Amino acid sequence: MRSSEGTTARRKPRSSSSRRQRTVLLWGLGLAILVGMISGVSSQPGLFNHLSNLIFDQYQRIQSRPDAGAPVTIVDIDSVSLHRIGQWPWPRTTIARLVDRLGNMGAAAIAFDMVFSEPDRTSPSRVIKTLRNEGAKVKIQLPPGRHLLNNDAVLARAFKHYPVVAGMAVTNSNRTAPASPKASFAYGGTSPKQYLPAYSGGVRNLPILSKQASGIGFFSFPLSGDGVVRSLPLIAKDHNHLYPALSIAALRVAQHAKTLLIRSTGASGTANTGRPAMVALKDGKFSMPTGAKGQFRVYYSRMPHMRTLSAANVLKSKHDAAMANDIRGHIVLIGSSAVGLRDIVATPINEAMPGVRAHANIIDQIIGQTFLTRPDWARGAEILLAAALGIVLLLFEQWSGTLISSSAAFVLLLLPFGLSWFAFSDAHLLLDPILPSTAVLAVFALTTPALLLLTNREKRFIHSAFAHYLSPQLVAQLAESPDALRLGGENRELTLLFSDIRNFTSLSENMDPDGLTRLLNEFLTPTTEILLEAEATIDKYIGDAIMAFWNAPLAIADHRRKACLAALRMQTALDELNQTADHSLAIGIGLHSGQCCVGNLGSTQRFNYSAIG
Repeated sequence: MRSSEGTTARRKPRSSSSRRQRTVLLWGLGLAILVGMISGVSSQPGLFNHLSNLIFDQYQRIQSRPDAGAPVTIVDIDSVSLHRIGQWPWPRTTIARLVDRLGNMGAAAIAFDMVFSEPDRTSPSRVIKTLRNEGAKVKIQLPPGRHLLNNDAVLARAFKHYPVVAGMAVTNSNRTAPASPKASFAYGGTSPKQYLPAYSGGVRNLPILSKQASGIGFFSFPLSGDGVVRSLPLIAKDHNHLYPALSIAALRVAQHAKTLLIRSTGASGTANTGRPAMVALKDGKFSMPTGAKGQFRVYYSRMPHMRTLSAANVLKSKHDAAMANDIRGHIVLIGSSAVGLRDIVATPINEAMPGVRAHANIIDQIIGQTFLTRPDWARGAEILLAAALGIVLLLFEQWSGTLISSSAAFVLLLLPFGLSWFAFSDAHLLLDPILPSTAVLAVFALTTPALLLLTNREKRFIHSAFAHYLSPQLVAQLAESPDALRLGGENRELTLLFSDIRNFTSLSENMDPDGLTRLLNEFLTPTTEILLEAEATIDKYIGDAIMAFWNAPLAIADHRRKACLAALRMQTALDELNQTADHSLAIGIGLHSGQCCVGNLGSTQRFNYSAIG
């Protein structure tokens, strides 16, 4: 026989200490993870930018911007136009004829998503010079008017007569100064020249063209890590001059506006944070929010009603009333969708979109006044949410089981995405769900293994401490719910059973030790099985006596009745034993219910889980 004291007397109570260890480990590890993540993201803001951009791209695919119906028309130098007119580049006289056609139909602005940076090699004057250099002796009869000999001069005359916006590219690959800007700038607050990033140079139009244009705007999109055009600066700085984007310049010319107004930090009604930044830009009657460096987040529309005309059709001499209606009073953007001309960009809603359609999207977005904004408080709110969700998960892990805490982690993981989507769809705010969700995932992934190790350790302790005097079912239940065990001692109503063999002393004096041991085992084994089946806790064996109780360490429903039935079954089992045993035994059984103190009783050196009262 093994005394129950032998299974617990050499062990110190561990449930409360395990709970403390669990709490200290959980909160220490969890808070360390949160602080580490938040510090890392704060010091490296671009850590999750790629994932965030993919999330916001998906939002735009799900809910693209409604078409504002802005008066914008695209004249497309498409594959059909190249087939009809000829290979690119076309003679500048053809481009001039295109401008004349659009101007005569009443275009409010004609903007080129291209640059004419080199002289037209098909100009008659250049051809004649080339022929003479080659030694040609044929006399060439020239038409009157020297300007007709220079195709670039012909295009310049068209630029002069109509509201044309010339395109340019800004770059850091050269130091060529662009033409002087056409628009004037005014600003409130800090000068934009203090915070706008400077480009070293650009690709500009021929001076004769730039001089006659009504506006100049850059059409180049800044490179992103994955090549997707999500934003662009509305204002660029180059050689101490400011230049608007092509869309802004076209909108200004169409409104006959002269000045663009930049709103910076420190302006009236704007906080001066000590860090110069751009807040907004006003173009005529249209205002638009910007990022700190003047960047503008494009909210793309699929624009199913966008007016698109083939350049070849516009160049037809026949008058077309329907076409004229699509031109009159409209901003006309001239660009190309032909794949060979390489003016194709990737956007959040389209892997391959002609660059000119991106500029049309920007104009339509500004006129419709629908903007995507990332407020100044966004990063602080994301960090606060990450910390709050991490702490909530830690609370679930401390006070609930693995299944509940796993379910809570799943819900908390999705919650930032729900909030982010609601902010995007309802208020057009860009709130990043990646940091809060990653914080939840990191806390769960790193704390759960540690908690499982502690939980398994606690279960092993309970099995080793109680397996010899509780039924297997109760041991399993106690291992799954260790909070039901209070090893420090508690007052509880118990039903106690004491049983011993009558006249055991006289019986033992007439038996040898081996025979006496066999007799006790034959009696105690079935008796113990009956008690365990009745959900009793076997407290101890004292020679021939048994002490057991009900309702601790786990609460046992109807424990008085179960104790009485167990006593009756013990009597029945003894009668069956006496029919086969060499000795006839009789037992006495005492039952009592009342308030007891149950827990670890004894000394600091040796103790036992027992009851007294």
